[in-house]
Amino acid sequence: MAPLPDTNGDTTTSSATKLSADEIALYDRQIRLWGAQAQERIRSANILLVSLRALGTEIAKNLTLAGVKSLTIVDNEPVTEDDLGAQFFLREEDIGKPRADAAIPRIQELNPRVEVKADGGRDGLLAKDVTYYVPFECIIACDHDMMTLSTINTAARLASRPFYAAGIHGFYGYIFTDLVGHEFVVEREVSNRPTQANTLESITRSVVSVTNKKEPNGKNLEIVKKMELYCPLLLANSSPLPPDVMSNRRKLKQVPPLLPCLRAVFEFQRDYNHLPSIQNQQDLAIFTTLATNKARELQLPPETLRAEFLRSFIQNIGAEITPTAAFVGGRLSEDVINVLGKREQPIQNFALFDGETLEGRIYCLFTMPPELAMSLNPMPPMDMSLGMGGMPNMPMGDMQGMPMGNGNGIDSNGIQPPPVDSVQHGLTAANEAAQQQGVAPPS
Repeated sequence: MAPLPDTNGDTTTSSATKLSADEIALYDRQIRLWGAQAQERIRSANILLVSLRALGTEIAKNLTLAGVKSLTIVDNEPVTEDDLGAQFFLREEDIGKPRADAAIPRIQELNPRVEVKADGGRDGLLAKDVTYYVPFECIIACDHDMMTLSTINTAARLASRPFYAAGIHGFYGYIFTDLVGHEFVVEREVSNRPTQANTLESITRSVVSVTNKKEPNGKNLEIVKKMELYCPLLLANSSPLPPDVMSNRRKLKQVPPLLPCLRAVFEFQRDYNHLPSIQNQQDLAIFTTLATNKARELQLPPETLRAEFLRSFIQNIGAEITPTAAFVGGRLSEDVINVLGKREQPIQNFALFDGETLEGRIYCLFTMPPELAMSLNPMPPMDMSLGMGGMPNMPMGDMQGMPMGNGNGIDSNGIQPPPVDSVQHGLTAANEAAQQQGVAPPS
């Protein structure tokens, strides 16, 4: 059957993705919000969720109700009494059982159309190669240390798959996104200054194309296709604040102390293999020093990191509070749905939530990934004795799990990267934007 054109520039096969009458009735509210074609994409999406603590539970609930095709949960940690106070899928009789196995029957009851299954634990996942991630349209990892998150992020990025990291500490939470190179569409009424194609909006975002249509009610709409570039978590975690914040004293003073504290937690976990404990004076002293150093690295005003906030944050480290999990999980799930539907601006790339002040802020902590930087510069002469790009030649047996092209833009693992023209356009746009904003372009 011939593919049907999609308003976003993609193609769908009607026999494979057409919604049934029952599905249209079931997802009526969602279809009204983001359209049938977006719902079709959601309905065909396989999601990987790593961790089913309080935050993962909220995400599992939201995506199951949204009607994804399948949800694979990686979490074989035994259920504890503490889990019962933070999750609504577990019962007292589940104590001692693997967390995902115990929760899945109740998750499945939310929407029998969604296939919900467990697939081992974190250690097993970290041993898998990139081919494991290919069947998933999105990978989400919650409440893990930096090295675990970064390892999963790297695999997802190699598979050209969107990756989300998130975590909560009592009243505080964060969301990180790495969508690699993501195209999305914004539909809006034409203003007095129509949007121009092939223009820059930020160091990471560019307008790819603009088309117009007239509604039956006479409104003139423009359908704007945009391209957003992302960097991995390791780079974002050490990235400076965006130039528009650094150059504005008022904006710099508004940066929450939660940002340097989260960076301090990641570094503490890396160095000491556990979370800082409020009962341990040495932990408190080390963490305070780390948080202070992170605030200085971000060039935040001295008054940003106050003793009252440090004390509050340390008391919350590692705690699970269901309202925080509900807010962070709801915001992340909303963004995943937008990304799957290719609608609206996604998070770029670090969202912070402070439950005590009820404030949420998003910062673009972007550092050009090396592979994108190389795309902006001529490739040096290749020494064929060394192999591609100066790398030593490897026997084919040593390349297991590495993407290899088949000449059709799709590698042997079935990975289809973003369109080359769109990515190159975004790379060029990012380079030009960096120069305009006074940021040194990649060398």
